[in-house]
Amino acid sequence: MEEEKKSGETSSRIGQSKEERIKKITQFYYSRKDIQKAIFSFSASREVAPSYMMESFGTRPDYFQYPADIFELVKKGATSFHCSEELWADPLKISTGMNEKQLNELRTGWDFLLDIDSKYLDYSKIMTELIIKVLKFHGIKNFGLKFSGSKGFHVLVPWKAFPQVIHNNKTSDMFPEWPRIITKYITEMTKKELIEKITQMTKPNKYVKDFQASTEVIPDLILVSPRHLFRMPYSLHEKTALASVVLKPEEIKDFQPKDADPFKAEIRNFMPDAKPGEATELLREALDWYKTQHPEQETERSGREFKPIILKEISEKNFPPSINKILQGIKGDGRKRALFIIMNFFRSIGMERKEVEKTLSDWNKKNELPLKEGYIKSQLISSYRGKPIPPPNYDKDYYKGIGIIPTEEEVRYKNPVSYTVRKTLMGKNVKENKNKK
Repeated sequence: MEEEKKSGETSSRIGQSKEERIKKITQFYYSRKDIQKAIFSFSASREVAPSYMMESFGTRPDYFQYPADIFELVKKGATSFHCSEELWADPLKISTGMNEKQLNELRTGWDFLLDIDSKYLDYSKIMTELIIKVLKFHGIKNFGLKFSGSKGFHVLVPWKAFPQVIHNNKTSDMFPEWPRIITKYITEMTKKELIEKITQMTKPNKYVKDFQASTEVIPDLILVSPRHLFRMPYSLHEKTALASVVLKPEEIKDFQPKDADPFKAEIRNFMPDAKPGEATELLREALDWYKTQHPEQETERSGREFKPIILKEISEKNFPPSINKILQGIKGDGRKRALFIIMNFFRSIGMERKEVEKTLSDWNKKNELPLKEGYIKSQLISSYRGKPIPPPNYDKDYYKGIGIIPTEEEVRYKNPVSYTVRKTLMGKNVKENKNKK
């Protein structure tokens, strides 16, 4: 009993010494004016909350009125600071129990933030580098990158980079649905290479795929939920006493926890100066991908089930003018949206898969700047995993967005599939009448 008592006292002293050490670090660290300014600047239009040794958050909602507010909270025991992805007209008007409409009226936008975390920092590095690769592939050059403070990283695409409206939906109202879809899309885009890279790291036999290890670094979907908070840039992490420092992409590979030493932290801007609409392609691609994965949701929205039409005689002369114009090749932007339209069009009229692949290959060669063959193959594989879905209706902004203006006749048929079916049947009837004569 005496030994247990001594052991308990020793553990208590160790715990107290660690807590005291972290408190001393926080006092020194947050007293820095540049740290206060960095945290305060990022907090604009966000709900913020201090954390007290990871035991509890402060009263919510809250916000900073002055940079000095941060150190005042530290004096009261705050050790870290967290904030929302969502941007608000007035964070103090948020209240528990608000319905979706009320939140939408108050929300002015949202940043897209990916939280990559793992038991092993090296796994998180691999996933982060792959995510950056996907962002750049979709034309996003300006994004934020920071250390989480433990064994992961945060990647941020700012609200400014997203379109205000897409598919007739106000983007600010589509939280958390659209950020979740983007997260799932990026996870799918990186999955194969992530497994291969982690397998190379963990297994001597390259033919044994380490699927389990790769699941440990899948971006956190829990973070993409209403009023969920994440650690602010330059906030400390209570368990590690490391700072959530901002990084450059080229620093990921060689990054070590010691580089986040709060005594050596140098201020960088986590919020990049993105170009308006810079993330439009990423959002479109993610929504298109999700549509192919969940055709039943489109059915629910339309109120009726779509059944693909099997046309025995498929002729380009019966294709809508918009489809034939796309098939002549795309100049400039819009190749991926065009691919989405014609791929679903061909599947919906019953074209054989080999013929679809050949037609898409021929079309791609006519593009001013062809898509990579691997991209087209991956889109086909993804599409054929689910049921055929029709291409977008003419009233959607897909066509206008790639410079295609549907004719009045096309608009009357609403969808390219309806147009083609009608023209094919009309041609068949004319042929049969001639034979009868």
